[in-house]
Amino acid sequence: MTPNLTYIVVVGVLFAAGVTLLLERSLTRVLMGVILLGNGANLLLLTGGRAGGPPIVGTTDAGEMSDPLPQAMVLTAIVITLGMTAFLLALSYRSWHLNGHDEVQDDVEDRRIMDLADRDEGPGTDDADQPDSDDQLDPDGRPDPDSRRSAASAAASVAAAAGERGRDA
Repeated sequence: MTPNLTYIVVVGVLFAAGVTLLLERSLTRVLMGVILLGNGANLLLLTGGRAGGPPIVGTTDAGEMSDPLPQAMVLTAIVITLGMTAFLLALSYRSWHLNGHDEVQDDVEDRRIMDLADRDEGPGTDDADQPDSDDQLDPDGRPDPDSRRSAASAAASVAAAAGERGRDA
């Protein structure tokens, strides 16, 4: 059996709308996105099954039976979607009581890292093009593997330099 074009379009629309809603910051929209994705997955699984008689031995010939696996997978997907819906409803309810809204806000640490990344961007700040500080360059501008110092000797030289500065002061 080939799936109907209408089913394929509906599955595509459900997945597209679900992903779009999942990318929003409001937990209510995220919840709706999870529900739409779950329904799209259920419809996709159902269109993958072969039409036929009930899969009960003795009532239908073996060649005419429908495949029971997609039906079992849909039941499993329904349970998973129900669990995710209940969790997101509880999360959104708790967020509403604590903050008065259900929008997910940026973490302070995430915001700090984004600010550092924004300041670091610019011409000539690509770390991949620059060698490590422990590397010596050969005449062609590539790191010379023979002159690489070990981490222990580098740490010892830093400690010695710090000790000398402490004695001079």
